[in-house]
Amino acid sequence: MGREARRVHPQVKTLVFNGWAAGPEAWELTTFPRDWTFSYIEQLDALPEKIMEEFDEVVLVGFSMGGSSALRMLLKYPEKVKGMVLVSTTPCMMERKSEGWRGMSERRFTVFALGVDLMFGDDPSPIYDRKQLERGLKYLTDTDIRSQLEKIETVFPVYVFHSINDGIVRPSNAGYLKSILPQAMVEMIPGSEHVLPITIPEKIDAAVEDILERVSRNEA
Repeated sequence: MGREARRVHPQVKTLVFNGWAAGPEAWELTTFPRDWTFSYIEQLDALPEKIMEEFDEVVLVGFSMGGSSALRMLLKYPEKVKGMVLVSTTPCMMERKSEGWRGMSERRFTVFALGVDLMFGDDPSPIYDRKQLERGLKYLTDTDIRSQLEKIETVFPVYVFHSINDGIVRPSNAGYLKSILPQAMVEMIPGSEHVLPITIPEKIDAAVEDILERVSRNEA
């Protein structure tokens, strides 16, 4: 959890959704208050749904696959969400040529998965367990929540951060998120880095704190 002094609105819980094959160290440089950080395995095991039932007001922060999970929580609990920060996020990872959707090709996806296995295949951490990684890959290949998102109406603050040349999640996803969340403040980050929580922690901190301050003002 970040420094307690930064907690602007203690009643609003900040829930963080990590990316596929990403460990908790992805958020070590951020300082915003975190009430829960869900690994991709916990997301697959539906732990966020259980935690969401316990809270009345939440801010959701999602990175990569975790952004997809955060958007699913929005669809299921729209009345509880008071703000979102979406980092390198897509509602549909894979390419859908017939629909003109520019996602990741099957070939590139295979190379991406192989690269993770080669780098971390011998790591004993549960997040690199092959069966768990395969569960995550299936989620990424199967999940497409665009049609549901296009029906939802939101008014809460949203921040979107995306690299201009992200090689994993197409940069055009940021524009799509803006189209379905028109109030979103979108910032395109120079370079091709995907793991933005490591490279722009101060921007993410500022975004979460701005949302919490807005909620506090609105409820004063």
